[in-house]
Amino acid sequence: MAVLRKVAVVVVALVVLVATGGAAYPHPGRVTGDVGVHDPTVVKRPDGSYLVAHTGDNITLKTSSDRTAFRNAGQAFPNGAPWTTTYTGGSRNLWAPDLSYQGGRYLMYYSASTFGSNRSAIFLATSSTGAAGSWTNQGLVIESRTSDNFNAIDPNLVVDASGRWWLSFGSFWSGIKLVALDPATGKRSDSTVRAIAGRNGGAIEAPVIVRRGAYYYLWVSFDLCCRGASSTYRVTVGRSASVTGPYVDRSGTAMTSGGGTEMLAGHGSIHGPGHQAVLADADSDALFYHYYADNGQALLGINLVAYDSAGWPYVY
Repeated sequence: MAVLRKVAVVVVALVVLVATGGAAYPHPGRVTGDVGVHDPTVVKRPDGSYLVAHTGDNITLKTSSDRTAFRNAGQAFPNGAPWTTTYTGGSRNLWAPDLSYQGGRYLMYYSASTFGSNRSAIFLATSSTGAAGSWTNQGLVIESRTSDNFNAIDPNLVVDASGRWWLSFGSFWSGIKLVALDPATGKRSDSTVRAIAGRNGGAIEAPVIVRRGAYYYLWVSFDLCCRGASSTYRVTVGRSASVTGPYVDRSGTAMTSGGGTEMLAGHGSIHGPGHQAVLADADSDALFYHYYADNGQALLGINLVAYDSAGWPYVY
């Protein structure tokens, strides 16, 4: 009977693949409520609920008690963020936040820029609750100018096995960078900018580094977002035994030379999945990202992540 059950599961899986046009990737898991997002990040709160922040005017917040039903929770900066307007051209639209919970408080790194420009900046805000209007500006972390070969957007904080803090960031230009932070301030601790991934000027952005077992996994998005159903965004990953690299993909190609093992890509009515966040949850790692529907709307996608016998992740 056990063999028959296994055969039945395989048959069902094959039927699903045929029904979805031979899709190599799972559809997003079920989510409900206010699920219009772009560039989502997520943190699990001490009470077990979820706080999501994403690109939007003054940074948009959402909450969920069960990782399925989401509701709008206002704006991080309901009175605006005038300290960012040098970089946004006066726009209130702030990009690609990164949430974490460290030492009993919430940290949020976020980006200020205009589309296609590397006159950009990453700022830090903190909060004791994570609620709308509770965020305090802690100032500039790093900026880039048109003379720089990098773009200071898409931040992500990682704490390494020794307790050291690092911020990865980057979009296009010469790729993904890494800087050391002072845990006491959340700001830079030195002037070194390390290169950890790149595509020779090609489309790469949205880094996320997570430590699992003996490895640090660097998740990035390749190709183009922000084009609705025509977006070609896709999620790739590499890994390293050191937080500073070198990161390589499953075939051994260095991520500084364009390497990246594809984890998720467009299929069927799921267009341009990317700008991912990885949350260590009670049941599994959970991959949060946005994708575009056929009508071009950006929506929240959530799938689970597991690791094979060689320690490489896969999405299901």
